[in-house]
Amino acid sequence: MGTGKKRIGILSAGGDCPGINAAIRGVGKTAIVEYGMEVFGIANGFSGLMNMEATHMEEKDLSGIITVGGTILGTSRFKPFKVEEGETENKPKIIKENYDKLGLDALVCIGGNGTQKTANLLSQEGLNVIGIPKTIDNDVWGTDVTFGFDSAVDIATEAIDRLHTTANSHKRVMVIELMGHHAGWITLHSGIAGGGDVILLPELEFDLDNVCNCLMERSKVGKPYSIVVVAEGIEKPKKKSAASYIGKKIQKMTGMETRETILGYIQRGGSPSPQDRILATRYGAHAAELISRGEYGTMVSLKNDVITSVPLSDVGGKLRLVNPDHYLIKQGRSMGVCFG
Repeated sequence: MGTGKKRIGILSAGGDCPGINAAIRGVGKTAIVEYGMEVFGIANGFSGLMNMEATHMEEKDLSGIITVGGTILGTSRFKPFKVEEGETENKPKIIKENYDKLGLDALVCIGGNGTQKTANLLSQEGLNVIGIPKTIDNDVWGTDVTFGFDSAVDIATEAIDRLHTTANSHKRVMVIELMGHHAGWITLHSGIAGGGDVILLPELEFDLDNVCNCLMERSKVGKPYSIVVVAEGIEKPKKKSAASYIGKKIQKMTGMETRETILGYIQRGGSPSPQDRILATRYGAHAAELISRGEYGTMVSLKNDVITSVPLSDVGGKLRLVNPDHYLIKQGRSMGVCFG
């Protein structure tokens, strides 16, 4: 590069969540203002690198986006290392060629587990890559928390709060299903925050007899309604939602009127919480700092409220799940919450 400036690309991949724009802003503004770098936004995840969908971004382009949900760059679940049947093109090679054509010195990949796995593979292909962990599921290995999680917990907790009034009015059992894939972080945190009476997590085995006994005992002692918070990833029959499966079982086994709610994509939408804006900004700023120091092949992480980094090679293919001895589970049990 004739200017001597470092030129970086930023992309967001995988599912959207609140805080991505705050991270883009954190990377871009720090890169431009603090380090004098050139910044390019890559559209629609890794497919944007395949198709050369890159736009030069100035500092003013990054203003006014910290409050906005989703991602201004767009996203996709395109997997460059997945070979589809009958496919002949070498996608990683094309991405590497386009990375070079754009004159990039580094690529920042904002995403969850799949994105960080791809980021590591691209690093092995010779790209200078920095990862930023985002997902509402909070299941990225190597960091204490991902941005997007706090906002999702806020949304889920508000939904549980609202179910309390309906459950009490009709003296019903209300079952609410929350997202998280194989991890129960959203369900655990919002279940405790929202005063859930039963909380079912993928990481803990549960017995429906225990669940039903708990609900009937509550009814016997003058507690006419109950809130059951279930994670989408709990063990259940195929092609059945967690809420539907648990709700129908409860009604059949107890005779208690039971209703189900699946909160779904609402948990991923809207404006990020202040905590997520701050965390995403911190992650983004540190990503720019790592690029300035040439510390590639790493993912930004939070450890004991200190921003640091971990090797991407350590992150891919692992999940950060709820420990059965987690303090919130112990606290919940000591207050009579049933975990099945």
